[in-house]
Amino acid sequence: MNKEIKIALVEDDENLRFLVAERLHTEGYKVYEAANGDEAEKMIVEEQPDIVLLDWMLPGKQGSEVCANIRQKGFDKLIIMMTAKAQDIDKIEAYNFGVSDYITKPFNMDVLVALIDNKIKFSMSIEKTESYKFANMEHQPNTHTLIKDGRKVELTILENRILLYFLKNKNKVINREELMMEVWGYNADVNTRTLDMHIVRLRKKIEDNPDSPKYLQTVRGIGYKFVL
Repeated sequence: MNKEIKIALVEDDENLRFLVAERLHTEGYKVYEAANGDEAEKMIVEEQPDIVLLDWMLPGKQGSEVCANIRQKGFDKLIIMMTAKAQDIDKIEAYNFGVSDYITKPFNMDVLVALIDNKIKFSMSIEKTESYKFANMEHQPNTHTLIKDGRKVELTILENRILLYFLKNKNKVINREELMMEVWGYNADVNTRTLDMHIVRLRKKIEDNPDSPKYLQTVRGIGYKFVL
């Protein structure tokens, strides 16, 4: 499966770039490298890789700018942001400039490879046009978009995952642990408060009255249920 998969690796730290590229070659991926934003943008537009591994801090411009620029140019594949600081994750979550996922440095190579494998399986299993219609809304998970009453609402990475999981398990009681494992995966050292905060934000986007939710309901002491 990996043979045709192209990965663009954008990282200004030469040693790290070498290590990651070596490992990805070993895993059978085709790797293209760039050390700065301008180089990266040109390469990504030309090569159209399946996955972009993009460093948050780059000389000249930030990863977020590169990300926004290539999205504007119509690049719709996976972009995984590599970030060194925990606080950057908040920025990634807050500004939706088109990141599909992120991994924090220093990362374990096995975790990176697992994340990529997982992403590829996921992107191959979902149709580009996949969408879920419910009530007066439509969720398009590939572009992190929710269309409500004909208006486009941007979802963050995590809101997107949470909503997708609910839509795949509608009218089922989902306990918090299951949801956290599904959404954060191996990073499941998050606490339930964090999850609840994302639920609150998601409710603001889908519910007509977020204080008494019609769809995303709380099941006391257990978790949540997406009622349709």
